[in-house]
Amino acid sequence: MSEPADRHEWVSFEIDGTTYQFDVTFMTSNWRCIFGDGCLGVLTEPAPELVHGCCSYGAHLVDKSDRKRVLRQADRLTRADWEYKRKAEKRGGPIHKNDHGEWVTHTVDGACIFLNRPEFDGGPGCALHRKALELGERPIDWKPLVCWQLPLRFDEHIDDNSARTVIVREWKRRDWGEGGEEFHWWCTESSEAFVDCRPVFETLRDEIVELVGEAPYEALVDYIKRRGSETFLPHPALKKRS
Repeated sequence: MSEPADRHEWVSFEIDGTTYQFDVTFMTSNWRCIFGDGCLGVLTEPAPELVHGCCSYGAHLVDKSDRKRVLRQADRLTRADWEYKRKAEKRGGPIHKNDHGEWVTHTVDGACIFLNRPEFDGGPGCALHRKALELGERPIDWKPLVCWQLPLRFDEHIDDNSARTVIVREWKRRDWGEGGEEFHWWCTESSEAFVDCRPVFETLRDEIVELVGEAPYEALVDYIKRRGSETFLPHPALKKRS
């Protein structure tokens, strides 16, 4: 029997009645976002010259709290921060309800209205993300929830006996729905994105804690560090490099 192509190592433990499951293979990998540094984007063909990253289709806002946060922070952006601020004002704001009744960010010229393009004086990238860093604040307090979670995927399940299970893993193509299979490239499948000098559980600490809380995060770190120099299962994407 051949080895499964996408083999991952997991850890599971219980805290205060909730079971937490973490994808240890991804958490101990050296993945990092390579936006503007080799990212091919999520279109049907490679398009690094556009510097869209995963912003080509805009963002879905998950609830009222998500919408209010984004709108509140968008009001703090100036035209020097945000290339499409004037267009957003003309459209009545940066978000709208689409034909399916979902709240989403507007798109402009083939990408999210918050995405500054390479020719913008302030430089390319999410205007919300850039402004947060400029002010010494956390991008996760500015951006739509789905945007700051990437490449983490948070799943929560309640079984028939009301037992709660929380799962934190890497975001896969399938998590985008049917459209994900059309992407020419996705970063957690590509060895080019596994280039950081530190592991994901350290570089994405704030995001993981925001998703699960301090205690589960510390339990994860304790488990990983107790393993010491023991080798963790390499991420499948690294096999493509070799």
